[in-house]
Amino acid sequence: MRVLGSAVLVMEFFIMGFAMLLAKDNQEPSSIIAGAVIAILMLLTPGLLKKRTGWILGSILQFLMIGYAVVVPSMAIVGLIFAGLWIAAIVVGRRGEAIRAKLMASRTPNP
Repeated sequence: MRVLGSAVLVMEFFIMGFAMLLAKDNQEPSSIIAGAVIAILMLLTPGLLKKRTGWILGSILQFLMIGYAVVVPSMAIVGLIFAGLWIAAIVVGRRGEAIRAKLMASRTPNP
């Protein structure tokens, strides 16, 4: 679960970097700074995915990325795609962990 979530967040870091490049000519410096803060948080959040707070912060960052469409309109589509990947990472990760737990429980200890 952590690997998939980390991959999504790191890719979003790069996407935010490209979005800030698009916004640098037409937008105010405050919107560039906001994008940089979102990007840095996306780069730091994978380290927190061991705990529930990391997943909550990652989910909030998904909304912030979609909200950056106010600055760069194409980010609405890209943000929705990555939000879908984020949800898929959560769902697939939970299923994988449940299957792993069943396998570990079904193993009998060797004497």
